[in-house]
Amino acid sequence: MPDTPTPATLHKNPSAGAAASSTGADGATPVAERGRTALAVGVVEKIAGMAAREVSGIHALGSGLARTFGAMRDRVPGGRSSIGRGIKAEVGEKQTAIDIALVVEYGVVIPELARQVRENIVDAVERMTGLEVVEVNIAVNDVHLPDEPDVVEEEEEPPSSSQRSKLK
Repeated sequence: MPDTPTPATLHKNPSAGAAASSTGADGATPVAERGRTALAVGVVEKIAGMAAREVSGIHALGSGLARTFGAMRDRVPGGRSSIGRGIKAEVGEKQTAIDIALVVEYGVVIPELARQVRENIVDAVERMTGLEVVEVNIAVNDVHLPDEPDVVEEEEEPPSSSQRSKLK
């Protein structure tokens, strides 16, 4: 019988199974495929929120009324982080779909802004999570005018696509 390290041997001496570490003891299952990684919805929402904020021309995420309520909630100790506000994600084992609500700055070309936001979100989420982004739905809820006061962002339930296929 060949000298194949047992799990107990590998635990005591990890270098004993260097050749066997990339595949299982039977040579069938790669180590990287042993187990699964689960991502919380909030993780995808935060990544998408950060990616969206990188695009110039976005004033805020969420809608005006929801952001107003958020300003009050942010003052309460233990309030939720605003990074994922205005974003709703559905996360499966291999795919995700994202809805985002935006307030844009006056003067931006909205179709171009939407393209950039969508591209940024898809790139960031796929790179950081390994999930396939099947869609990014963008709802532009308001235009911020230069003379309007700023309001703190708040969570908004973006309209989700009722036509969305089941995520894998």
